[in-house]
Amino acid sequence: QVQLQESGPGLVKPSQTLSLTCTVSGGSITTSYYAWSWIRQPPGKGLEWMGVIAYDGSTYYSPSLKSRTSISRDTSKNQFSLQLSSVTPEDTAVYYCAREYSDYDWGQGTQVTVSS
Repeated sequence: QVQLQESGPGLVKPSQTLSLTCTVSGGSITTSYYAWSWIRQPPGKGLEWMGVIAYDGSTYYSPSLKSRTSISRDTSKNQFSLQLSSVTPEDTAVYYCAREYSDYDWGQGTQVTVSS
């Protein structure tokens, strides 16, 4: 069974870049036809899909976040990563990584607070 674990700083200053890594075990991120996503949930709000990196390395981003978001991967470590630039307090959220196929398999989530 696949397991996903998010890691990264819990506090980021405004205007800086938020960087998170998802470590995957129990399955390869290059296995056809899975896709690997980042999703966040701001306090008191619903889930927001941010973007995805597919098994072949192709990436797709939410139009509202595309200018600030980058998703990459390290196949040797079976990890994929999120970078969100120029953060503001509105980017404070619980950030989840997930595997997409017919359904979602989720990491436990990690709280990121943007504050000076």
